[in-house]
Amino acid sequence: MSDEPLEIGEISISEWYAHTDKMAEVSFLTIARRLPSLVRQALRMAWGASPRDTLATVTLNLLGGVFTAFGLLATTGVLAALFSQGPTPDRVMAALPSLALVATAAALRTAMQAGAGWAQSRLTPQISRLTEERLYGLTSRVDLVAYDDPDFHDSLERASMRGVAVADSVVSSAIDVVTSVVGLTAVAGVLGVLHPLMLPLLLLAVLPDAWAAVRSARMGYTTMYSLIPARRRKWIIAELLAERESAAEVRSFTMRGFLLRLYDAVAKAEQEVLLRLARRQTVARLVGEAFGGLGTGVVYVALGILLALAAIPLAVAGTAVLAIRSGQQSLSSLMYATNRLYEQGLYFTDFLEFCADAERRLPGPRPLAAPESFQCIVADKVSFTYPGADEPALCEVSIEIKRGEIVAFVGENGSGKTTLAKILSGLYEPDCGTVSWDETDLKDTNPEDLRLRTAVIAQDHTRWPLTARYNITMGTDKGEPALHSAAEVAGADEVIGGLPHGYHTLLDRRFKDGQELSGGQWQRIAVARGFHRDAALLICDEPTAALDARAEHALFERIRSHSDGRTVLLITHRLASVRYADRIYVLEHGRVTEQGNHDTLMSLDGLYADLYTLQASAYR
Repeated sequence: MSDEPLEIGEISISEWYAHTDKMAEVSFLTIARRLPSLVRQALRMAWGASPRDTLATVTLNLLGGVFTAFGLLATTGVLAALFSQGPTPDRVMAALPSLALVATAAALRTAMQAGAGWAQSRLTPQISRLTEERLYGLTSRVDLVAYDDPDFHDSLERASMRGVAVADSVVSSAIDVVTSVVGLTAVAGVLGVLHPLMLPLLLLAVLPDAWAAVRSARMGYTTMYSLIPARRRKWIIAELLAERESAAEVRSFTMRGFLLRLYDAVAKAEQEVLLRLARRQTVARLVGEAFGGLGTGVVYVALGILLALAAIPLAVAGTAVLAIRSGQQSLSSLMYATNRLYEQGLYFTDFLEFCADAERRLPGPRPLAAPESFQCIVADKVSFTYPGADEPALCEVSIEIKRGEIVAFVGENGSGKTTLAKILSGLYEPDCGTVSWDETDLKDTNPEDLRLRTAVIAQDHTRWPLTARYNITMGTDKGEPALHSAAEVAGADEVIGGLPHGYHTLLDRRFKDGQELSGGQWQRIAVARGFHRDAALLICDEPTAALDARAEHALFERIRSHSDGRTVLLITHRLASVRYADRIYVLEHGRVTEQGNHDTLMSLDGLYADLYTLQASAYR
């Protein structure tokens, strides 16, 4: 089997490399034109994170450039004294004042750079925290329907996968760009003071290195883009070899050798591409250095001619050589920082665009507080269509739920039961029609207030990596009696009694001392969560999907016996559990087609009777 051809297949591009194709095609001039805007955005974000550290970083970098220029100019005095006529001791003594100035400038420049580095290192964690809080603050506040919009979801993936991750790097790169520009400006200013012809000489010396840097970066971006599918394959295979979810089947189907062969095949292909890249980049650097050396040689020849013509003194020529060397270093840093800033700016723009879109999706101000309770919930001609869908999920649905009733929604998959429940609890807002708690229209109420009045027991409940206590209280602890009562009603007290640390047991085996629960045990925890809410409206959406028959019967008995004034909305496919409901609504293709109690619906001999009879026949 080791010679069997491997079929890996195409895998979609990771969001981590979503913009690499743009970087491979864009020219450096395009990057340079967008640079001021990116720097402004980065500094604005840095200022929002910490005005003091931002001001310190920029100011100290500027002062570092000033002291660099001052040190270069002072070097001219040192060289002039050393190259003057007279005995060596006298020349050294004459150079000492200028040497002191050079040493002072160097010390101050080092101090400024160290201070700027310290301020910049303080900025990094503050920017990361600021951007993460902004992202997750928005994702937790947008209307729930946004998560059903493919465009929003794609935008969120791009923003969260890399947009947030590069925020601090965008600022660092922007500061590096500013620092390099300051360094180049200082060098250009010094050369302009020494002699106007020095500026063209600076360009002649640094442009070949700049070309090599841009060429090498472009090769790197192009190669990274071509490697995206291979690296994505590697990640997937690595996850199969290392993740807990696949560990059992990897062993039971003895897939270790096969997966390692797949991994090795992709890794070797990637290795060959990277080796070719290293060779091409080396050639580009050699060409750049060769032309750079030629340019430097021309600079020295030009300086020699100027010296021969007595156009500049020897000390000025020596200072010019040092300044040009410093300019080459600054330009090399500028090229790298500029490429890096542009690439990261693409991903950071994804983050900014997502935030702008999310802010537009936030619910507007609602003037009314949600009522503490209700006598009747009425949905009047409610319609709702999911984003991007061709057909409505609900179409002119009208229902009524009275306080203290147990009401059931019944229907086949896709009939709109869960969608209607989410509208009644304020999670979705209907496209048209109204939902009222007594005389209060929900579209005028604060959605956060409304959610405090409702509790949901969902089939696809979240298994929070928290303690058993927090999985029930959900951060709204009402004391020990309420906690134990909710757990007892749901049968979760038996589950928690078997845990090593009781309510303080962490329910996630990925962490030390964490425990894993079965699906049925998690279902009981989720039910306890709903009862602990003690809300006016309790929505049970397939609450017994993971329970055995005995546990299911016991749960429904508890729901009936502990509803005491609560209104219960029950959604289930197990119709034996809804026959005791006060009212049953049958939904079909987003419309209410039947309503009444069990006996009434059976006498109609419609969809409900058909489904009930079909299920009952399986037990005969």
